[in-house]
Amino acid sequence: MKNEMGRFTLRVPKTLLDKIGYIAEYEGRTKNKEIEQLVKKRIADFEKEHGAIETDE
Repeated sequence: MKNEMGRFTLRVPKTLLDKIGYIAEYEGRTKNKEIEQLVKKRIADFEKEHGAIETDE
């Protein structure tokens, strides 16, 4: 079975990572899932303003 999850290494200042960790814990998520939610929100906001982004999938 093919893994549908992409991998991406993200380098951010430790202060930002600590703050994301705090928010994630508050929301009952992992840091990874919190970052995923932020990305989804940003994409939704962009598409609302500029239209849907087409992908090959």
